[in-house]
Amino acid sequence: MTSFLRVKLGDAAVGLPAMAVQQIVRAVAIVPLPGAPPIVEGAVNVRGTVVAVVDVRARLGLPTCALDPDQFLVLVTAGSRTLAIRVDEVDDLVDVPDGDVTMQSELSPALRRLSGLAARADGVLALYDVEAFVSQAEAEALDAALAARS
Repeated sequence: MTSFLRVKLGDAAVGLPAMAVQQIVRAVAIVPLPGAPPIVEGAVNVRGTVVAVVDVRARLGLPTCALDPDQFLVLVTAGSRTLAIRVDEVDDLVDVPDGDVTMQSELSPALRRLSGLAARADGVLALYDVEAFVSQAEAEALDAALAARS
């Protein structure tokens, strides 16, 4: 059994590993981060720390949407860094039995950022792999952009 924070991106339900979630904050203005890879929307200041905001919609092929004050930023630990993911809604903490997950290796290669899909009574939940979200090249570009900002 694994716990996921279920969030909504438009009509899509995505599960973020609960163990990776640090905190949830209301969406605030996102400032551009020059030199960051295209997957980065920009950055926000969270209690004195600059945190990159990644565009999960683009990674999952979902339509873009403008920043709205009713949205949330979910701060997650991805390797050694903290990233913010902008979501429309924070829905619920759900437990998914390991046997109910169709693993990524059985899915399309286009879905390689997912750890799997879980069929639930309330629909399909895309289980997001926060560790695989940023490629090595994107991580290096992000590190350089953050260092230049300091």
